[in-house]
Amino acid sequence: MLKGFVCFGGVMGALKYVVIGVVVVVVLATALVLLPTLHRVPVQYVGSPGYEAFVPDGQTINYDGHTDPEGNLILSNGTTIQDVVWDGQYANTIIQNHNQIVQLNNQFVGQTDPVNNQPYVPLQDLYVIKGQVPIEQATINGQTYYVIEANNINPADIAGFYTYQGWISNFVEAMNTPGTYAAGLPGNSPVYDWTNITGTLVYETQLYQHYIRGFFGGSVLVQPAGTIIPYGYNANVPGGTPLSNIINPQQLYNSSS
Repeated sequence: MLKGFVCFGGVMGALKYVVIGVVVVVVLATALVLLPTLHRVPVQYVGSPGYEAFVPDGQTINYDGHTDPEGNLILSNGTTIQDVVWDGQYANTIIQNHNQIVQLNNQFVGQTDPVNNQPYVPLQDLYVIKGQVPIEQATINGQTYYVIEANNINPADIAGFYTYQGWISNFVEAMNTPGTYAAGLPGNSPVYDWTNITGTLVYETQLYQHYIRGFFGGSVLVQPAGTIIPYGYNANVPGGTPLSNIINPQQLYNSSS
């Protein structure tokens, strides 16, 4: 009986170690499967080698322990992604810049341009990215957002601009149109006298530059068909060589009418 008892205990002990061994193997196998998933950064790149633009809407959100601006992302093909959050470098600057432009719009829109006698129009700030944009999808307070991982973008590929609020999509489209070039506007240009938004905007971008540090107005995008879009540059988000042709136009725009 004693031998039988010992033998039974030995079998049970062996089975115990077999079971434990199986559990360990299963746990290790599961860990090997899950570990890469748990640490994988779910970032995808959207857009093209062209120009994309983040357009803040004035809303902010607490994300990852700090406050970020919300807005839309316009891709180079014209597609607009809504519910976008800018996270990382320049986030605070974008919030401050946008608040300043809103304040100036509240102050001046509705007043009259003294040159062409037309009412001022609301300006909008936008932040152009040269190349693809790294985006992470995240759920914040139960809502899905698309977070721009700005720290993964070369600062030289980011620059800030201003133009008429209603022409933001046109501005992005023009930047991505072959043959479009940027030019400075001479102080005696007849464009200032045009009795339309274009004429108003060229004066207004230069008016606003007196109120926002780092705002430089008086530039235009000239499209192949001859249409121009006035804009200003925001040196608070300075950009670099990939955007230098828009930041610092090397020619003057001439118009005879």
